[in-house]
Amino acid sequence: MPYYRQNENAPDAYDDADGTDGADFSPEEVPRAVVAIGGEMVTKGMELAIHAHRKAQLVLTLRGVVKCEADQSVWIVPPRCAVWIPGSMTHSVSFAGNVEVYCLFVEPDTTTALPQHCCTLSISPLLEHLIMHATRMSVMYDTNGTDGRLATVLLDQLSLAPVEKLNFPMPVNAKLRKLASAMMANPSDRATINDWAQRLAIAPRTLTRTLQRETGMSFGRWRQQLHILTALQRLDQGASVQNVALDLGYEGASAFVTMFRKALGKPPARYLADRRVAI
Repeated sequence: MPYYRQNENAPDAYDDADGTDGADFSPEEVPRAVVAIGGEMVTKGMELAIHAHRKAQLVLTLRGVVKCEADQSVWIVPPRCAVWIPGSMTHSVSFAGNVEVYCLFVEPDTTTALPQHCCTLSISPLLEHLIMHATRMSVMYDTNGTDGRLATVLLDQLSLAPVEKLNFPMPVNAKLRKLASAMMANPSDRATINDWAQRLAIAPRTLTRTLQRETGMSFGRWRQQLHILTALQRLDQGASVQNVALDLGYEGASAFVTMFRKALGKPPARYLADRRVAI
């Protein structure tokens, strides 16, 4: 299946061993349970506008910043996690930095064990390697052969992947979306709910009530969720805990680590180390 490396045999890097031409490749048209695409590229910013696939899609990021907006949430894909997008759900995807990303497309009627809603899945080392291997398989792999059996194992492992609560709910309300966009652009802004109410010309109580109704979170918890997702991206790229803490507006690393541990049950270093454990 197609795997792309920027500046390596491009644009023919998508050419498959079975003669598939990447320029005309469409995962939607492949009559197989799974289809995978992988790629490495350096970008200062690239966005795939709102679209939908008939097939369900898994977006796995190993390096770089990948954001998906779907199902009224922004999914900032953390390391060793992936975003699951059910078939026919509209979504957009943006990339930034030195990116390595894998997209797995799954026929919607292949299994009923997979999530029926958009979510973040924790990806085991085994599942990660199976997805990476799938990008090297023939597009029209033999369903009764080795690759067909690997595809079955991949789906079994995918159905067992734990769901992580790692998304940033995106409100429908126009003023709240403006607030969300401003926070994502400048996550270090420590403005209070009263400050934002004044900026948006809305009563603090109304802002609080609307945010709770649309996101299921208080303002503090909502902002904390954004900080966690941003921190996971930055830390995985090599930033120090101290620098991440200061960039997010915390007084120091200690306050940030305390927040992180309460939210995810482990300090940042341990959390990331556990995700990088090899098979």
